[in-house]
Amino acid sequence: MIGGVDVFGGIALGLSVALTPTNMFFCLAGCLIGTLVGVLPGLGPTATIAILLPLTFGLPPETGLITLAGIYYGAQYGGSTTSILLRLPGEASSVVTALDGHAMTRNGRGGAALTVAAVASFFAGTIATFFMAAFAPILSAAVLKFGAPEYFMLMFLGLITSVVLAQGSVLRAIAMIFLGLLLGLAGTDINSGQYRYDFGFMELLNGVPFVPLVVGLFGVADILVTLENAVRDEKPPTLNPISSLWPTREETKRATPATIRGTLIGLFLGLLPGGGALLSSFMAYTAEKRVSKTPQKFGTGMVEGVAAPEAANNSGAQTAFLPLLTLGIPSNAIMALMVGAMMVHGIVPGPRIMTSQPELFWGLIASMWVGNLMLLVINLPLVGIWVQLLKIRYQFLFPTILTVSIVGIYGVEFTTFDVYLTAIFGVLGYFLNKWRCEPAPLILAFVLGPMMEEYFRRSMLVARGDLMIFVNHPISLAMLVATALLLLSICFPFIQKFRQKAFAE
Repeated sequence: MIGGVDVFGGIALGLSVALTPTNMFFCLAGCLIGTLVGVLPGLGPTATIAILLPLTFGLPPETGLITLAGIYYGAQYGGSTTSILLRLPGEASSVVTALDGHAMTRNGRGGAALTVAAVASFFAGTIATFFMAAFAPILSAAVLKFGAPEYFMLMFLGLITSVVLAQGSVLRAIAMIFLGLLLGLAGTDINSGQYRYDFGFMELLNGVPFVPLVVGLFGVADILVTLENAVRDEKPPTLNPISSLWPTREETKRATPATIRGTLIGLFLGLLPGGGALLSSFMAYTAEKRVSKTPQKFGTGMVEGVAAPEAANNSGAQTAFLPLLTLGIPSNAIMALMVGAMMVHGIVPGPRIMTSQPELFWGLIASMWVGNLMLLVINLPLVGIWVQLLKIRYQFLFPTILTVSIVGIYGVEFTTFDVYLTAIFGVLGYFLNKWRCEPAPLILAFVLGPMMEEYFRRSMLVARGDLMIFVNHPISLAMLVATALLLLSICFPFIQKFRQKAFAE
């Protein structure tokens, strides 16, 4: 029983709301817009929802929120497309998908990678929908146990696990984390309001923009590397032809448990502020690499590296709605926009929404499953169309990629400064590739760094500067121990090598 309504009765009520012709039409519209937003670099779901928010004020509350929700989780689907085919993440949570997804494309398995991404996302979305319906109050109560020390330790743990994302040298991965943290410090200090590391540019007062960083490090850098290889080989780069749009039996066997693990990780991390789809996808990829018998093959086209993060980012995107609906607490910027939309309609998000607005609560949850089904139906037929992109000769394809990227980047803030930044990060990404440094840990550190700083400062204010606050809180202590064990597992090979050298001498 939840709020006087049993779970099955609630789902039935929700479906009766979600399956009305009007709500289905707007759910489909939101999913299509979200998919397009995910595919195109530049316009993320946050900016899109902010732009379209006024258009939903004339709609009934359920319809307006269903539309905005469709844009959010539709972007998780669409973001994987360009990550897999072009190594150009359309959405932040798709950054990690590019590592193995694009490698699969180079191996002629791009169609299978897109299919795995779509099916994993649908499975995760379905599980997340029923999970939310069954455990809404319990999960929301668990989130309240997290304070500033717990959030700081969670993000610190996330940074340490990102070391596992990198191929090869651990020292290079740590260097990338520090570089990401430094880039994340630029802008205005949250507490004092002082400007820092802006180098006199007014455009950097709000920090280094995310889209130019990602497009430069991944998209532009990959184009530069490919063109260099083409010049050296004196022939245009070629991709292996797409053999099939469907995964093989072996790929399905490996992708299935990865999808389940990714879904479970996303279910939990989606509840936490700053977690959501982004941290879920990174953590899921890390987990797959840790449980794999061949971790050294990640980055060369492992299907688990596509299935797990795509499942995690979709389930994380949906469970992010739970703290909003049950406690009135937005867990990220998009949820904050949803709060604004609800308040415009005179709805106060919080525990009472389940009893005072059951049609809204259950209708929104049920619409997520309907939307995921729509996205699967939309995306699977499109796989063949997207794959046709790969038949375009690279000499014509890369100017198109650059043009679309620049238009998308310019369209966010309408400033040429972001275009110049993209070029700078593209050159940086080119040299990082030459030095065999993976940009994925840098991206995660860049996103988590400012939030880590904020939660650390809050913890120090509460504890009056006493670092023991991280030990005195049981949940924080558990994550501290997990971090220490992970550090030991990372350092153990180096300790072994050092001991072998010492004994040899």
